[in-house]
Amino acid sequence: MHNHDIAHQATSDKEQSADQFQKQAQQVTLIGMVIDVILGILKIVFGLVSHSYALIADGLHSFSDALTDILVIAITKYSRLEPDEDHPYGHERFETLGTVFLGCLLIAVAGAMAWDSVMRLLSQTSIEIPTWPALVIAAVSILAKELIFRYTFHVGTKIKSDLIIANAWHSRTDALSSIVVFIGIAGAMSGYSWLDAAAAVVVAIMIAKVGWDLSWDSIKELVDTAIPPEETEELREFIKQTPGIQNVHDLRSRHMGPDIILDVHLQVRPSISVSEGHQIGLIVTDRLKKQYSHIREVTFHIDAEDDDQNGQHATTASLPLRDEVINTLRKSWANSIDLKDDHNINLHYLNNQISVEIFIESNEDHPPHLVNTLKEQAASINWLGDLTLWYQHK
Repeated sequence: MHNHDIAHQATSDKEQSADQFQKQAQQVTLIGMVIDVILGILKIVFGLVSHSYALIADGLHSFSDALTDILVIAITKYSRLEPDEDHPYGHERFETLGTVFLGCLLIAVAGAMAWDSVMRLLSQTSIEIPTWPALVIAAVSILAKELIFRYTFHVGTKIKSDLIIANAWHSRTDALSSIVVFIGIAGAMSGYSWLDAAAAVVVAIMIAKVGWDLSWDSIKELVDTAIPPEETEELREFIKQTPGIQNVHDLRSRHMGPDIILDVHLQVRPSISVSEGHQIGLIVTDRLKKQYSHIREVTFHIDAEDDDQNGQHATTASLPLRDEVINTLRKSWANSIDLKDDHNINLHYLNNQISVEIFIESNEDHPPHLVNTLKEQAASINWLGDLTLWYQHK
């Protein structure tokens, strides 16, 4: 199989995998939405019939879950699109943004529940006692929402989707609110109506904690928070095991949805060619992706020396480029050596100086101390480092 066939197959497999993930995400969300609509209708109808205002409120909560499910389907579909000109790194951040929204929604729901419950505790107004059908519907809601939570959480973990996981926890908040309703109804029917409000405050705190954790983790991703230091050090040591790598510095990371994007400076032997250094970088990238499946992209910079000094990159921007270097040397050495165009000249930018290698093809004999002579003639050139002459007879 040719290389382009292998690349095409890999791309096809990746697209197929993304399509499967999207289908699983949409399927589990659609199932949850249907259940939310059914539960919402049952809760409101039986809440009215059984005189349970708590069950009616819980029914409205279920309908809000259904609306959230629609949002999740839309965001999931968009976030799995392939990279394009406007989004070269992909669209996974839309999923992250959706997770922040859901986390904030959980906090808002928790705040509303807590406020309502505290107000009910403070106001000792009498309420109409609900009947047993409301208790049954609350129990059915608890069971149904717990099952859909487990199913959604399993799928979200499998496809590594924080948005689906967030939606799973949103489903559990409905189950928890149904528990509050169940306790409240049972307490009211038993003469302990205060149990409803007290339990609701506890559950509201739990819901707010889940919402905060989801939102905070996603907010850290949106502001390009790095992976933990211990993971960074593990990656650094792993890269150093690659043949040809002398050192690793300035290793930076950021999240893109469930994946990680790395930027790294790789120090190699300064005398190797550009193509060899690039090949070493490609090997590093390949090893990282094979060892760590969540690393999606690696951008490497090949360094001939450690240019990271106390967190600041050493600058060589003031050093001249090839044309200026050769012109300056040609003027300084006009009486000693003729730098013809066919001379192979290598420049090495090291330690804020330029080391020069000159490959000369000639049948003529050159003075044995020509290097020392050239160095003396170029003594005023402050950027000139080592000088090496290589002779090859024609």
